[in-house]
Amino acid sequence: MTSFFVLAFLLMAFSCHGSLACPEICKCSPGGSEVVCSEVPLATFPSDDLPNSTTILTIQLTNITSITEEHLKVTPLLQELHLYGNQLQSLSPHLLRGLPHLLNLDLTENKLRHLPANVFSHAALRGLVLKNNLIEEARGDWLPENSSLTWLDLSGNLLTRIPTALLQMLPNLENLDLSNNHLEEIPVHSLDGLAKLERLNLQDNKLHSLDASSFQSMHSLTVLFLARNKLSHLPGNLFHGLSRITHLSLYGNQLSRIPVGLFDPLTSLEERSLDLTGNPLVCEGKTEYLCRWYEKNKRVFLSDTMSTCRCPV
Repeated sequence: MTSFFVLAFLLMAFSCHGSLACPEICKCSPGGSEVVCSEVPLATFPSDDLPNSTTILTIQLTNITSITEEHLKVTPLLQELHLYGNQLQSLSPHLLRGLPHLLNLDLTENKLRHLPANVFSHAALRGLVLKNNLIEEARGDWLPENSSLTWLDLSGNLLTRIPTALLQMLPNLENLDLSNNHLEEIPVHSLDGLAKLERLNLQDNKLHSLDASSFQSMHSLTVLFLARNKLSHLPGNLFHGLSRITHLSLYGNQLSRIPVGLFDPLTSLEERSLDLTGNPLVCEGKTEYLCRWYEKNKRVFLSDTMSTCRCPV
């Protein structure tokens, strides 16, 4: 509560006495609290004319290739920084040192490949989006230990391994998106420590198998996407302890059979929330587990999920 009043006081002070300039090719709200520079001929960060009262800054679809700590010092009250669709190739170490109030940082659709140590330290980030870049390795020294981050999006990169060292720094993480990478496996214990995780997206990777313990520490998990991988079989106790899951997608894998008991722990599935479409399912014999489970839980299956599976009448 104290920090809120401090920020409010600083906003008033900057509004009254700070610079209310606005970069000529950008748009600024009255008072300069929000600035948008979109699809404009910018090759360098427009720090000279930014209002120091800015709390939300959007710079997107420009030719800017790098951003440094010095560029951002002119907006010390910044809470949200959106840098979508630029040409960013590098970020300076300690990039956020002058932004103690920054909560959300979006770096979607740039050309970032390697990031320096401590690049995201110094700010109490809640959300970090690095979607659609060229990142091959997500390192543990990007963020401080016990980071306050609750949302991390690394989708659409070139990751070949689960970024375990980084995830160990994120005990408060609630939403993790690793979709559309090149992950082939989830090593044992690589996702441990994510006790607060509620949403996990692993779709559009190359996962060919899962260990029974892959998700065992995620007792808060409600949404799990495993679509469009190369899974041909699943351990029967894969979802043990995951009774809070409301949505599960296994669409577009290579599953032919469902092991006995696999779905039994999933007592919270909502209507049409289980997707098994796009798998070569084989359902035969009067005791086939999937058929029996389907008869008792038809409402949770997505339409046409069982269209290729002939269950005995």
